[in-house]
Amino acid sequence: MRERGSSDRRSAARASEQGNQNRFPIPPLIPGASVAPPTGAASVSEDTAGVNKVESTQPADGEQLENVEPRKSAPISNFYQPVSQKLGRWFSYWQFWATLATVTAGGVGFTAVALLFKLPTLPNCPSMYWPTASASMRLYCAQLAAKKQTVKDLLEAIALVQSLPPDHPLREEVNYEIKEWSQNILDLAEASFDAGKLDEAIAMAKKIPADVPAYSQVKTRIQTWKSLWSKAEGIYRDGEAELRKQNWSQAFREAVRLLYVGNTYWQTTKYEELNQLIVSARDDGDTLTKAQNLVRRSGVKNLLEAVKLAESINPKSYIYKDAQAVIVDIGRKMMDMAEAQLEARNIDEAIDIVRQIPGSANLQAQAQDFINLAQAQAVAQQGTASSLQEALVLVQKLTPDRPLYIKGQDLIIRWQRELEDIAHLEKARQLAQLGTASDLKSAIKEAQLIPGSHPRAEEAKTEISRWTQRIQTMEDRPYLNRAEQIASLGDETSLQAAIDEANQIPAGRALYQEAQDKVRQWTAQIQEIQDQPYLERARQLAGAGNLVDAIATAGQIRPGRALSAEAQAAMVDWQAQIQAQQNLQEARRLGSQRTPDTLAMAIRLAKQVPNSSPFRGEAEDAINQWSYQMLSLAQDRASYDLAGAIAIAKIIPDRTSAFAEAKAQIDVWQNILNPPAPPPEPVAPPPEQTSPPPNFVPSDESSTPPATIP
Repeated sequence: MRERGSSDRRSAARASEQGNQNRFPIPPLIPGASVAPPTGAASVSEDTAGVNKVESTQPADGEQLENVEPRKSAPISNFYQPVSQKLGRWFSYWQFWATLATVTAGGVGFTAVALLFKLPTLPNCPSMYWPTASASMRLYCAQLAAKKQTVKDLLEAIALVQSLPPDHPLREEVNYEIKEWSQNILDLAEASFDAGKLDEAIAMAKKIPADVPAYSQVKTRIQTWKSLWSKAEGIYRDGEAELRKQNWSQAFREAVRLLYVGNTYWQTTKYEELNQLIVSARDDGDTLTKAQNLVRRSGVKNLLEAVKLAESINPKSYIYKDAQAVIVDIGRKMMDMAEAQLEARNIDEAIDIVRQIPGSANLQAQAQDFINLAQAQAVAQQGTASSLQEALVLVQKLTPDRPLYIKGQDLIIRWQRELEDIAHLEKARQLAQLGTASDLKSAIKEAQLIPGSHPRAEEAKTEISRWTQRIQTMEDRPYLNRAEQIASLGDETSLQAAIDEANQIPAGRALYQEAQDKVRQWTAQIQEIQDQPYLERARQLAGAGNLVDAIATAGQIRPGRALSAEAQAAMVDWQAQIQAQQNLQEARRLGSQRTPDTLAMAIRLAKQVPNSSPFRGEAEDAINQWSYQMLSLAQDRASYDLAGAIAIAKIIPDRTSAFAEAKAQIDVWQNILNPPAPPPEPVAPPPEQTSPPPNFVPSDESSTPPATIP
């Protein structure tokens, strides 16, 4: 009801205001202000006689003529007195009065109709002079501005009517409008926030005047926006952090959280944005994983393929930094591979690897320095003083601002030392060429001037060792020659003297190993002289059949002596003969019992006599004899017990004389016990079938016999 009443009052006020404005100026809001008629409008004045007359004013330059009312005709009373004297003579004519009445009536009617259909002129709010504008005019223009629903226009609308006094008749309606308009501003700010324009929304909200109803919500609403925005940004950052860790599942979970933050911008635009980043980063992560797998396989080909994969990752990707790190790592690995090839003196391979290092690894300067150093090292590998000088010139071109300057300085120091070492070695070799012991010692002293940390230290050690061996050989050869002369006599005393002479060469000397070989040879000769009588005596005893004494005699030769191996072999043979003799004796004892089982055991024991034993022939004869005795026992048993005979024959060992005959006899006896089944009798063929005569009816015993014809 309040809204309807307010609306009616606003409509009435607008109509009254517009009507008055068409005829009268807008009353000012400021007390005491004079009212000036609008330019171009008609003004009404009263003359001294009290008669109303209409005065017309012309519009000013640039003003619209639409608001200017047409000029009105002056009343008849205004024209009567001036023309009465001139036209007095015409009053006596009735035609004049008739015409005048017709014209007057038509003019009045036309004027009435024109005034009836003339629309009131709308106010021009943009050009309005507000200090003199009425309250209804301000409210009307404020409502027009508010309809545009922009923050600027809403604020202007509020400003137009906010200055009305509290007791103004339109104040209630104005307060209602201000409340609506301030809420509209807050709603527009909320829409901007929902569209992702936080700063714009805050700026809008802060423009709401402090004395309007919606101002109480501004601070709370801004805090809510900031809190929600901060929360959404935190979720987004968490998602990005998970992307950098390549935790795709967790990143997607963070993206899903954006759907519940309560803001359209974060729930749509930013969610889709983060989702696309996850998909793109996951694809990039797969690509990077393939590249890392190739890096782990090593090899130049795999590393270059890994570089291609890593370089294909977009610079805007969250994996881009990791990809760049992989490329840098690949570049360093290739540098290490080149270093290894360079250490192995494969200069060309090393340079070829470095030249393939990708530019994205940012190692161009280091690679170029490496190539220069490698080329210098290739020259230095020639090992001559001139080549080292040339290499030094190449390396000295590296300035302190180059990446491998320090390494170049290390090479310079090394090659300078190597030049010094070459000078010492050349002088030492010249001294050693004279060949005397004193010259060789002088050469050794010169070579010892090369420190162990210098490049040519190993070469110097090799030369020193060679020259030292020459000196030791010259010093020790007389001892070894004298020992050989003494040992040539061949007796035990001479051999021992030769050993003593050779042992004067100490360990570690050049001829020490040769001297020790001679000492072992002469020691073996002495041991043979000492132990040969024991071995010959043992063989004599064994030949006489006294194997036990032969073994005891040969056992006097101690292990480790020259003839110990020969003595041990002889003792093993003699022990085997003793065992064979014992086995044969036991076999004869068992065979004398003449039972199938004892004869079989006797044969097994006799077979254990070695083929090299002198008792082997005797054992073979006994084995054959015992096998026939077993066959004879089986044949005797066959006269009354074929199954028992077969059992005896089966235990005759193979590779005996009676084995084949026993096997044949077993077959005969088994046929007797189990004769084969007789062959089946032949079956006669069925009689030949002939075709039955026509009209033949087969007989059937169960059928009724045919009737006899009388």
